[in-house]
Amino acid sequence: MQKVRLVSGASAILGGGLTIRRKPYQCRTRSDLNDRIERCTSALVCEYVGHSNGNKDSMPLRSISHSRSRPDRRRQCVSVICLLLAWLVVPVRAELQFEVSLGYDRIVREASWFPVVCEIQNDGAGFAGVIEWSPGDYSRGQIQQLAVELPTGTHKRVTLPAFAAGRHPAMWTARLLDDRGRVRAEQLALRPLRQIGWETTLLGALPRTAAGTPALQPIKREQTDGQPAVALLKPESFPDNSILLEGLDAIYLNSDVAVSMRGAQVAALLQWLDAGGHLMVALEQTGDVSGSPWLQELLPCQPEAMQLLPKHPELHAWLQSGWTTNVLVAPRGRGGYSPVAADQPFAELPSDAAFESAVLPVIRARVTEGQVRLAAGELPLIVTANRGYGRVTTLLFSPEREPMRSWEHLPTFWAKLAGVPGALYASSDFSGGYGQSADGIFGAMIDSRQVHKLPIGWLLMLLVVYLVVIGPLDQWWLKRIGKPMLTWITFPCYVGLFALMIYYLGYRLRAGETEFNELHVVDVLANGSGAEFRGRTYASVYSPSNQKYPVASAQRQATLRGESLGGSSSQTGDRTTVRVTGDRFTAELLVPVWTSQLYISDWRQAGSRPLVARVVSQGEGWEVNVRNLTDRPMTAAQLVVGGQIIPLGELPPGQGRSVTLAAQDGLGLREFVAKHAQSFRNVVQQRQYAFGESKRGQLDDLPNVSMATSFLTQGGGGQQHLNFVLPRGLDLARVLEHGNAVLLAWVPDFAPVEPLNRFKPRRSYRHTLWRMPVNVERSP
Repeated sequence: MQKVRLVSGASAILGGGLTIRRKPYQCRTRSDLNDRIERCTSALVCEYVGHSNGNKDSMPLRSISHSRSRPDRRRQCVSVICLLLAWLVVPVRAELQFEVSLGYDRIVREASWFPVVCEIQNDGAGFAGVIEWSPGDYSRGQIQQLAVELPTGTHKRVTLPAFAAGRHPAMWTARLLDDRGRVRAEQLALRPLRQIGWETTLLGALPRTAAGTPALQPIKREQTDGQPAVALLKPESFPDNSILLEGLDAIYLNSDVAVSMRGAQVAALLQWLDAGGHLMVALEQTGDVSGSPWLQELLPCQPEAMQLLPKHPELHAWLQSGWTTNVLVAPRGRGGYSPVAADQPFAELPSDAAFESAVLPVIRARVTEGQVRLAAGELPLIVTANRGYGRVTTLLFSPEREPMRSWEHLPTFWAKLAGVPGALYASSDFSGGYGQSADGIFGAMIDSRQVHKLPIGWLLMLLVVYLVVIGPLDQWWLKRIGKPMLTWITFPCYVGLFALMIYYLGYRLRAGETEFNELHVVDVLANGSGAEFRGRTYASVYSPSNQKYPVASAQRQATLRGESLGGSSSQTGDRTTVRVTGDRFTAELLVPVWTSQLYISDWRQAGSRPLVARVVSQGEGWEVNVRNLTDRPMTAAQLVVGGQIIPLGELPPGQGRSVTLAAQDGLGLREFVAKHAQSFRNVVQQRQYAFGESKRGQLDDLPNVSMATSFLTQGGGGQQHLNFVLPRGLDLARVLEHGNAVLLAWVPDFAPVEPLNRFKPRRSYRHTLWRMPVNVERSP
C-alpha cells in the first residue's frame, strides 16, 4: 500500500476561504493515486511515501501521470491567485459596529454630568437592544440603561447621561445587549483623556475649523487636574439636553457653525446659558446673524458692516489689566475660599510687533444692551450682556482669521475671556479643590430622624461587659460549682445572648417606618411670560427592611444619581440601575435595612412664575418690589445684592411688598455664610459614622442652611469651606460678580413638581427653596 500527502499552499494563504484535506491519503495502486490527484487540482506538491523500505521521497507533481493538460493547471493557478487578490482587496466589514465616546472631547469634570455618545451601525439581522453604561473597575456605582431598536441597515447615534463623582479618572464599560441579555458588542476599560477638578475652567469650542480651536494659557499651578482645558465639540454630536452641558464653564461658538445647528441643540444651548453658562460668539460675517433668527435675538448688538482697523493697541492693553480676581480654591497655608487679588498678572506682557502693525477686520455694530468690555475708540470690539444666571459675549472680529490667528498672546486672550482667575497666573501657591461632597450637607438636613446612633461610651461599656462575662465571670462561677467543662455550653449561650441583645438595641435605636423626604432647590429663569425651572431634588429614603423602592421622573428632562462621596471616590455610593427613556428615567432604589439613602435628581421643567421682583439701585441702597404669585406663603425671603443678604420677611400668597433697603439693614454675605457653615464639615463627617451622637450629624435650620449652601464659596477664610466639592450650578457666587441680585424664598410643605416616589411611604415631607436672578437697574 502506498501513501500520498497532498500539501495545498492555497489553503494556508486563503485563511479558511478554501478548505483542502491535508492528512495523508491511502492509495493501494497507481490508478488510485492518479484518481486522488485528479480530484485535488489545487495541490502544488505531492509527497510519495513508500512503505516497502520506509524511505521518503519527494516527487514533483509533473512526475506523476496526470490526465489534465498543462493549460488547465495554469488556468487553475490563475484562478486561485485571482481569488486570493480579491480576498485581500475587498474589505471585510463587520455586521455590527459599536463605537463609544465619553465626555467633552474625552475631558470630564468632577462632580458634573457629561455625555456618553454611542454610535451603532447594524448591517446584520435586526434586534431590540439595550445599551448599558456601568463602572468598569469593580467599584460601586450606578448603571445606566437605554433601550434601542436596531433594524437591519440602521445607523443610530444616542446619548446617555453619566456622572463623574470623583476627581480621579474612573474606568467604565459600555455594552450592547440583545433582548435575551447576550452581549453583542462591548467597549471595555473606557477612560477619559483628562479629568479636571470641579474648580477648574473648562471651555467648549465650536470653531469654524479644527485649526481655530482656542488654546488657554497654562497657569502656574503644578497639578494637571487644575490646568484650564479646552474641548473641541462636534456639531453633529452636540447634546440636545442642557443638563449634559453644565460641565462646561464657557462655550466658544463661531457664527458660521451657529447657522447649521439644529433646533433642539439651540434650545439646549440657550437653556445652558440661562442656567449660568458663558456663551462667546465670534462673528465671521454679518450674513450669519441675519440668517439665524435665534442668534439675532440673542446678541446684545446689531451688526451693520465690515471695516478695517489699522491700529488696535486696546487689545494688548486689555490683557494687562482687569482680570477676574476671585478663585474657588484656597492658597496653601490659609483656609477657605478667600479671594486673592491679582488684577494685573500680565502687567509686564510684551507687545507683539507683527500683530500690532497688521490690519484687523472688524464688524461695525450698534449696541442695543449690555456693556462694551473693549472698544477701539468708538468702535466696539467685545460686547457682553447678562442672560439669566449666565452671560453672552459677542466678538466683533474673528479670532480664527489673520491677524488674530497668529497673535502671540492669543492663549492669554482666551484665558481672560473664559474667566480664568488672574490669581492663578500670579502665584502657584494654591492647593487643589479636594474635599467632601456638598451632597452630605443636604443629607444632614433631610435624613430621617427615626434613626438613633449608639453613643461611643455605651458601645465601649457593652464591650467591657461582654469580655468580663465570657472571661473572669464565667471561669469564677463554673469553678465555684465545680464544673469547668460546662464552658463548652456556657460560651455559645453568652454569644447568642449578646447577639440577641445587640439586635434588640439596634431595633430600638434604628427601626421605624418607611420615610421619603424631598428638598427642592429650584432656579427660576425667565422664559417669556412664564418660567423655566432648573431644579435639584435631594431625596432621602429610609427603609425598615431590605427593600427596593420604585421612583420615576415626570419632568421634561431629568437625571438621577446617588450621593457623591467626595474625596478619592470615583463613583457614587449606590448600585441603582437607571433605565433611561428619552430624557427621563425610571429606577428602583435598593435601600438596606434601618438606613437612609440620599439620591439627587437634576431636572428641567417649564412652568408659571412663582414670584416677580424688581431691584433699582439708589445711592447706597435699593428700592425693591417683590410679589408672591402662588397660593402658598413664602415664610422666609431674603435678597442677596451688593455683597449683602437682606431679610424681606414673609411673603403672603398673592401679595406683594415694596421696601427701600440699605446695606446696614442686612448682614454681609460672607459673614452670613460663615455663621451657618461653621459646623458643616463636622456634621457631614458625623453623618457617615455608624456610632456617636445623632444630633451631631443633623442640620435643623433648613431655610438658612440651604441659602448658605447656595453661596458656599463666599464663606471667607474659615477652614470649614476648604473641604467641599460643589456640583456645577449649585453655587451662585458668580452671578453676583456680573452685577445681578438673587432673590431667595423658602416655601415649606410644597413641591413645584410631581414627587419622585412611586410608592406610599408612612412618613414624608417636601420643602422648596426658590432662587431667582434679578437684574439691578440703575436709578436715573
